[in-house]
Amino acid sequence: MRAVVQRVASASVEVEGRTVSAIGPGLLVLVGLHESDVDSDADYICRKVLNMRLFPNEETGKTWDHSVVQKNYEVLLVSQFTLYGILKGNKPDFHVAMPPEKAKPFYASLVEKFQKAYKQDAVKDGVFGAKMKVNLVNDGPVTMNLDSAQPSK
Repeated sequence: MRAVVQRVASASVEVEGRTVSAIGPGLLVLVGLHESDVDSDADYICRKVLNMRLFPNEETGKTWDHSVVQKNYEVLLVSQFTLYGILKGNKPDFHVAMPPEKAKPFYASLVEKFQKAYKQDAVKDGVFGAKMKVNLVNDGPVTMNLDSAQPSK
């Protein structure tokens, strides 16, 4: 599993011109599912994202000291199979991404995992499989790439 984690002042997802999810300060997490991902990959990504110290501590002045949970901020998860795209010549190939029929329930369980590990109302998501417009105001900018494991394929 691959996650691109961005610290944001705000973020939202639009589908067909309608805002389906929006957050204030927190993390926008683009999530790519690999064909070999299992529950332990989801557990790892959830734990790491919720505990990443990407926020400043105003009291101590430390720049990288607080997690999204410690700040009581929000998380917006967006499924993005293109994170496992491979260029073959000039054409993208997504054969190592998890197929949609398997990815949809797996992604839904990942969202639920985040909601149970943090707070249900603080974790939002886009619409799986939809053409989405993701809007964000990157704070920093701060962007971290996270892989659950090195895929064997």
